[in-house]
Amino acid sequence: MPRLANSVHHYDIRVSDNDHWTATGLVNGKSILLIIGGGIAAYKSLELIRRARERGARVRAVLTPAAQQFVTPLAVSTLCEEKAFTELFDLKDETEIGHIRLSRDADIIIIAPATANLLARMANGLADDLATSVLLAANKPILAAPAMNWQMWENPATRRNLARLRADGLHFTGPAEGAMACNEWGVGRMAEPAEILDAAEGILNAEAGPLKGAHVLITAGPTHEPIDPVRYIANRSSGKQGYAIAAAAAALGARVTLVSGPVALAPPANVRLVRVESARQMLEAVEAALPAEIGIFTAAVADWRAADEHAQKIKKLGKAKAPTLTLAENPDILRTVARRASQRPPLVIGFAAETENIVDYAKKKLAAKGCDWIVANDVSAEIGVMGGDDNQVLLVTNDGAEGWPAMGKDEVAEKLMQRAAAFLRDKRSGLAAAAAE
Repeated sequence: MPRLANSVHHYDIRVSDNDHWTATGLVNGKSILLIIGGGIAAYKSLELIRRARERGARVRAVLTPAAQQFVTPLAVSTLCEEKAFTELFDLKDETEIGHIRLSRDADIIIIAPATANLLARMANGLADDLATSVLLAANKPILAAPAMNWQMWENPATRRNLARLRADGLHFTGPAEGAMACNEWGVGRMAEPAEILDAAEGILNAEAGPLKGAHVLITAGPTHEPIDPVRYIANRSSGKQGYAIAAAAAALGARVTLVSGPVALAPPANVRLVRVESARQMLEAVEAALPAEIGIFTAAVADWRAADEHAQKIKKLGKAKAPTLTLAENPDILRTVARRASQRPPLVIGFAAETENIVDYAKKKLAAKGCDWIVANDVSAEIGVMGGDDNQVLLVTNDGAEGWPAMGKDEVAEKLMQRAAAFLRDKRSGLAAAAAE
């Protein structure tokens, strides 16, 4: 059975454990326009409609001609309790400029499933049916849930189309990895309806968030510095705190770039993920992502790497003396960004993982790196921060150290991003006042 080879790509995925919803979410009272593409995953669109209405949303649906081969307009309209729209040249609807009205009446547009063909037509600005005409005329946020064979997902043409659509501001959730209708396995399964609605709620929340329009750059996880093809040097880091910060920043409306070392975590929704392995790759990705209004460096970057990476596995030869490993210093990513002469983020936040003298070491790091804030925490083994879900931190600035109570990493992330948003707001207000004088 063909499987997807490991490779470096960007995905926007969020997994939810909740299976029951009430009409209290952010889509409650909102109008969703659902574009149903033509793929076997279209059957999930019926569940998506039901789930959205349970959350209190109004749903109107447009079916592409291909979608009608998988689900019927009658089934869709019954669940929506609205007419299902199918034809661009419907005399009554287009007398009322239907493709414009449909896009204007919605608070958010969801494409599920977003097939390879539909994404390609969007990327190239085609408007040859009702669905693509609605999308081209849209002035509301658009969330796509891709679904296709894994080889179609990996095809360079699809990758180009995705990159163009992301640059145009389209949001994505999924796809996930799993079994496919074609009896293959790989990345290409459409996200589950609950996951899609979670992502939609995040987008709607972000539309009015205090970080709307701001670019937040975050590093997370460890780096792996290869010794030979099977061994590496690394720091212990689960990446949970950095990923939580990325989710919190996106929830406040930021455009988020998350540069991540190797971790076993699903990326938050509405976040651009750049996967890297080594410190040098991480620095390259960070510099490529600049400029940003806020830079947050949570990654546990290995301080050293092997000076000479072996092309073949180093063999253990009986009782022979162990090989000598010569180390070279890795680039200091936090210091490099904090001391940039150009494109330095207005707010640069570093993290300090210490096992003793937390405040003293954090203050020294603040001065040595040239950043604005240091978030310091005790990572002693008995504390359980590494890999755990809780954290207790100190926020160290040039004004002093502020201790925060023990809380979940999600709560730390939310508090930090609220503080960062307030800092950025005050800075913008100050600049505006200075310009007015």
